[in-house]
Amino acid sequence: MRAISSMATKGVLNALADAAGAAGLPRVDVESVGGVDAADRVAAGEAFDLVFLASGALAKLAAAGRVDPDSVTELVLSQVAVAVPDASVTAAERPTGPAFADAAGVREALAAAGKVGYSTGPSGTALVSMVSEWGLGETVGPKLTQARPGVPVTVLLASGEADLGFQQLSEMVGQPGVRILGVLPSDCAIDTVFSGAVASAATDPDAAASVLAFFASPEVRDLKVDHAFAPR
Repeated sequence: MRAISSMATKGVLNALADAAGAAGLPRVDVESVGGVDAADRVAAGEAFDLVFLASGALAKLAAAGRVDPDSVTELVLSQVAVAVPDASVTAAERPTGPAFADAAGVREALAAAGKVGYSTGPSGTALVSMVSEWGLGETVGPKLTQARPGVPVTVLLASGEADLGFQQLSEMVGQPGVRILGVLPSDCAIDTVFSGAVASAATDPDAAASVLAFFASPEVRDLKVDHAFAPR
């Protein structure tokens, strides 16, 4: 069974696929790429059995008839975190709280940074919008450096291309050369719900639906938490 997803859910989906196989369900091979690229490929008609993307992207694909709208199922909630370069870190650990006390702290960090790394997809779009809403477009805008599709912001940080980075926590945990400060505080949090859907081109829609139901079941809740996501 063939599936596609954004990079943000690569680790957790592979773990869920392994668990599904161990439970006797069909094996799912998940290809993880940049979220925009994934949505474009599905929209262009490439054949998949399952599609895992941000809920907004899936809604557009459902409206275009590329996934079954009745099958769209919320799976996890992802939070955007903040990180800085740290060559001494061999594997970034998951933080226990917010990076700053409030939005004012985030604004100060943005103003003080030399280069700010951010990702493609909905979380990156939300960050750019927030910078604009705060009236920081002229001062912070020129500092923004967007990671290439499929490339984690942590790569920009570790390579010196950015000294402050924003990306979904799940994509930062475990990466070398960065220290995760924490997630964005509640008054400026950027949260993304990732969902799954049965593709209209699925060769066996019923089998795909059974796998998707397993991915959404309480049985795999701990797997989602272990990969820095909040279950839905």
